[in-house]
Amino acid sequence: MSTGGAKGAASRTSLLRLRDWRSWPENLASLWRRSLKFRTILVTLALTALAVLIACLWMAISVQDDLFTSRKDQVLADSRRATAIAQQTLDSAEVQGNAQQLQALMSDVNTKLAQQASSYFAAGFRIETTPSPIAPQNFILGDPQIEGAITDELQEQVAQSPDQQRWQSVALTGSDGSSIPGIMVGQQLQVPEVGAYALYLAFDLGAASQTLGFIYGTLWVVGIALILLIGGIAWFVLRSVTTPIGEAAETSAKLAAGQLDVRLPVRGEDELATLGRSFNAMADSIESQIKELADLSLVQQRFVSDVSHELRTPLTTIRLAADMINDQRDDFDPATARAAELLNNQVQRFETLLTDLLEISRYDAGSVQLELEATSLAHLAEDVIASMEQLAEQHGTDVRLVAPGGYSPVDMDPRRVRRIVRNLLGNAIEHGEGRPIVVTVDSDQQAIALGVRDYGLGMRVEDAERVFDRFWRADPSRKRTIGGTGLGLSIALGDARLHGGELAVWSALGRGTNFVLTLPRNGRHLTAPSPIPLDPGDDSVTGAPDLGLTQPIDVRGLS
Repeated sequence: MSTGGAKGAASRTSLLRLRDWRSWPENLASLWRRSLKFRTILVTLALTALAVLIACLWMAISVQDDLFTSRKDQVLADSRRATAIAQQTLDSAEVQGNAQQLQALMSDVNTKLAQQASSYFAAGFRIETTPSPIAPQNFILGDPQIEGAITDELQEQVAQSPDQQRWQSVALTGSDGSSIPGIMVGQQLQVPEVGAYALYLAFDLGAASQTLGFIYGTLWVVGIALILLIGGIAWFVLRSVTTPIGEAAETSAKLAAGQLDVRLPVRGEDELATLGRSFNAMADSIESQIKELADLSLVQQRFVSDVSHELRTPLTTIRLAADMINDQRDDFDPATARAAELLNNQVQRFETLLTDLLEISRYDAGSVQLELEATSLAHLAEDVIASMEQLAEQHGTDVRLVAPGGYSPVDMDPRRVRRIVRNLLGNAIEHGEGRPIVVTVDSDQQAIALGVRDYGLGMRVEDAERVFDRFWRADPSRKRTIGGTGLGLSIALGDARLHGGELAVWSALGRGTNFVLTLPRNGRHLTAPSPIPLDPGDDSVTGAPDLGLTQPIDVRGLS
């Protein structure tokens, strides 16, 4: 696929993910877990937004209170001045009980109120309820509908406070019918020969409200800009920090994958540069040590291979001589005959050990090749059991085969698989304490498997973890009765892995041991669990009545 096609496919995939809004929470949660940069920026933005919100609210409340207090003080002073001028005009006039003259005086007062007070509305209402023929009429300057803004509470306070101002926040109606914030101020006027009048002045706070709205808008714009700016700064700073971390992680992954020549780029003299130099020094040391170990391993492999090959010629000669002596042992005295027999057995064991060492050296050198043939694992297991029948009888062991599957041929190297089965069965016979041994063969669509279960002493967990190590024995004091070399299980594990399969072990003290060999049908690698469970569960010899589940099966008749 071309680079353009790959980019187009990636873009379409990203677009589909964006359109699938239901997957957003899961994607964000995954990004939160995997990305330090995303978490840090998100936390920084959240805390910054919270701090800006608190600061903006505090500033808005402070500005609002200050604007309202300033405007209120200005309104009260304006109202006080206008009321004082009106009262002075009333006090300086002489009406002498003339109603017309008193009405003219009130008109003059209204004019001065309009000139002195920057009020939105003015009204005067007589407080005294006693009828008077000369009392001037109540007056309203402005929109008559604003009279409804004068509450009963304010009227009561004004009536009870002859020498004090009373005020109340009210909502005024604008020319376009909109609601405008305002203040209604009430105070008494003493009209000569008539009594007290309640004077109400309404002042518009619309300008202050507009100013406050502008301040609010400015605060929010500045706050959002500040959040974005801090987010950008955090991203830039984190990028300068996380980029070297990402490079270090990528380089570490390459080192782990075997690319020992990769190094971190070092820039500058800061802490990250110091970390990069330290990392590169560590990588140089690791590369040097690995190369040294590889050279030592290569020398060791060559030594084992060369020694094994060089020993073959003298071993062959010794073997021929040992066979000749062993064939004539009947003519010797008993001690010499026994020595000839022991010599022949040990030469055979030495030859087996030499063969195993050569096989191990081939694995170490990576020169092992499979010779695949279509083979039935069930038939192969039956042949191995038959070939080891005499050994099982010598140990008093009953070997049974359970084969619900595994008859269809699968490509494998029959020689190596046969060697695995012989090794597992031989170990089971040696350590089975004369108790029955169950060999199970089963299969499914992905794999075939063979299990060898004995009911001997078993092993501890820590011993079972080392059972495939070379030359390792769970009980060094235990005498070998079959003559193993200590390399059998290690070679068996290598044969299993060479097939793309696995060889696993389960063991428990007092319950025995279970080895399970699993091979893939496709000849590549295992992608599914083994058809035979590794842990046999709570089974025992006595748990299988008369071993009815383990009777020999005539696989030839089923093939």
